[in-house]
Amino acid sequence: MTAQTEVAPEPVRRRSLYRGDPGMWSWVLHRITGVSIFFFLFVHVLDTAMIRVNPNTYDQIIDTYKSPIIGLMEIGLVACVLYHALNGVRIILVDFWSKGPRYQRQMLWVISAIFVVVFAAGAIRMLAILVDNL
Repeated sequence: MTAQTEVAPEPVRRRSLYRGDPGMWSWVLHRITGVSIFFFLFVHVLDTAMIRVNPNTYDQIIDTYKSPIIGLMEIGLVACVLYHALNGVRIILVDFWSKGPRYQRQMLWVISAIFVVVFAAGAIRMLAILVDNL
């Protein structure tokens, strides 16, 4: 008498949609910079509204913005705004230019190069101002 054994089915491998493509990193960075800019704008509206509530508190808040840590955060904000703006132009070109999807990878590298050059110049200037005010 021969007994047949059942063979267990192969495990189902679930693959994520993420493949490590530079376009995916661009998408992730675009979302992160957008959320960062939103939070900055939220804080900016709140601190500006304080002038109507209590001008002394507003002055104290503005004094805290003169610290070196906030200066470094401003440099980060410039990086977020610059990347978000450049990548937004790339996204607009991909969406509305008939040849945009064909050249999206090249445009990503172009905006990356522009970002590095412009941000380096801006960061150097902002760091110089930050050091002078210490």
